[in-house]
Amino acid sequence: MKKMKGGRGVSNSQQQAPIRLDGKQWQALETARNRLLAAGVLFFFAFVVVIGRLVDLAAFNGDSGFHQLAQLPPAPVIRGDIVDRNGVLLASSLPTASLYADPQEIIDPKAATAALASVFPTLDRQHLLGKLSGERRFVWIRRNLTPEEQYAVNRLGIPGLGFRTERHRVYPHGRLAAHVLGATDPDERGTAGIEKTFDGMLSDGEALRLSLDIRIQHIVREELVAAVEEFRAIGGAGLVLDVHSGEVIAMVSSPDFDPNVPGDSTEESRFNAVTKGVFEMGSVFKLFTAAMALDSNVTTLDGGYDASKPLRVARYTIRDYHPQRRWLSVPEILVRSSNIGAALMALDVGSDRQRAYLGNFGMLTPASIELPEIGEPQLPPNWGEVYSMTVAFGHGIAVTPLQLASGVAAIVNGGVLLQPTMLRRADGQAAEGHRVISSRTSRQMRSMMRLVVEHGTGSKANVAGYRVGGKTGTAEKDVGGHYETGKLRSSFLGAFPMDAPRYIVFAMLDEPKGNARTYNYATGGWVAAPVVGGIIERMGPLLGMRPVDNDPMPPLPAAMPDRERVSMAIQRAVAQARDIRVAPN
Repeated sequence: MKKMKGGRGVSNSQQQAPIRLDGKQWQALETARNRLLAAGVLFFFAFVVVIGRLVDLAAFNGDSGFHQLAQLPPAPVIRGDIVDRNGVLLASSLPTASLYADPQEIIDPKAATAALASVFPTLDRQHLLGKLSGERRFVWIRRNLTPEEQYAVNRLGIPGLGFRTERHRVYPHGRLAAHVLGATDPDERGTAGIEKTFDGMLSDGEALRLSLDIRIQHIVREELVAAVEEFRAIGGAGLVLDVHSGEVIAMVSSPDFDPNVPGDSTEESRFNAVTKGVFEMGSVFKLFTAAMALDSNVTTLDGGYDASKPLRVARYTIRDYHPQRRWLSVPEILVRSSNIGAALMALDVGSDRQRAYLGNFGMLTPASIELPEIGEPQLPPNWGEVYSMTVAFGHGIAVTPLQLASGVAAIVNGGVLLQPTMLRRADGQAAEGHRVISSRTSRQMRSMMRLVVEHGTGSKANVAGYRVGGKTGTAEKDVGGHYETGKLRSSFLGAFPMDAPRYIVFAMLDEPKGNARTYNYATGGWVAAPVVGGIIERMGPLLGMRPVDNDPMPPLPAAMPDRERVSMAIQRAVAQARDIRVAPN
């Protein structure tokens, strides 16, 4: 027998004796072994599935059948952003918390209602109590909470309340472009404006770049709102249009609303007067009358008409607001804004040809633009001689400001009518259009529009360095089938620079009231022309347009009588329109 160091001796037989288990111990061991084996097999198959999925994604881009084993729900698509032409953010979607309740878990509906009303004072308590006392398992309490509101609700500690993360449409500039952008409902579906027109595209997550320049939009709104307030008008409209691309650079309607809280808006504030409003535009229509008369060769810049006395047609009498009581040349008809001269010019054109020209100018059909709010023009019931004469100076036909601006853009851009657009055109992308007047007629019209601002009714739109041209418009409102003298829509449509026009700028005030500064006049020349002048004065330098001399010709003598001054100015303008040099007197 051997001894172990420091221990007792142990026999060889004792060291090699096997361990024997009874029946129960053996069964437990077998069960554990089988379970380990089963677990190992499950882990093996799990690893096979994971490895197979990785191979599927790497080699087959997830198109094989493996994705059916572990398919995850698709991530929600975030509604696309809207930006202006320079990339400035106009609309975006942000994550917000929305509050819901499970009424079955609300212990005391009355106490919960009172507590929630302390956080949301505008909640209808009776309606909320009815929700919390109902049998449903899910009811919305408030959607799109601010972080402060969510914190306040959490502090209440009411069982049965919960939050869901949603997306909330945000408009960083508030009211500034409300009528263009429109709004969305709580589920981010477009309900008006660009949001509605491009709802599908935006819902798919695509971004949208508009033609708007939010800087110019700010200028137009500021100038327009200031005039609405000064002249106590009930509303107004403003527009800036690129005459070579048809892009809308600014579009403002007053009153307006905040698209961040569309529920607080009224039907009146949501009305887009630029695209939906249909108005008799008054004397601005004389631009179309003169253009079609010159283009169809029924008269010339040297021609004219007898405006010495009112015109009596059937039971109607056509008068001039500032009668000259003499023969007026074609340029003078625009400068003096003669209704009589325009009506006689229209008679020479003829009603059929007048209607054809206005159709080509886009006055007889609704404007086509990427907005759902579009007005239908109102046309004469029968286009006879009487209506032909009244339409010549903007009565008896009603169109939207957008239609008017697009038509006049064709008059000044060389004679091509372009479809207006709210989308920015790609660099180098040519705008398609169709010719409505000759380039010669366009050049002649530009010279006369410049005269209107230099020496006529639009003088208050004159801006040093930018050679503004345009036309005033003052129309009595049709109320209940008759015109009311005290209720006017006063407008001015300008273009600049007249040597090579780039932009149309339009402003209109609805029912303005004159004041001491305007000697109580509320016509387009007094209340709307200064708005356009203010816009041009501010936007020109912002767009990098360098001022130039207003008139390359020497100034006329200050002591010259008005009639002679206008006559000399007309001679110069006519000569320039014909590319003839005239030595100054």
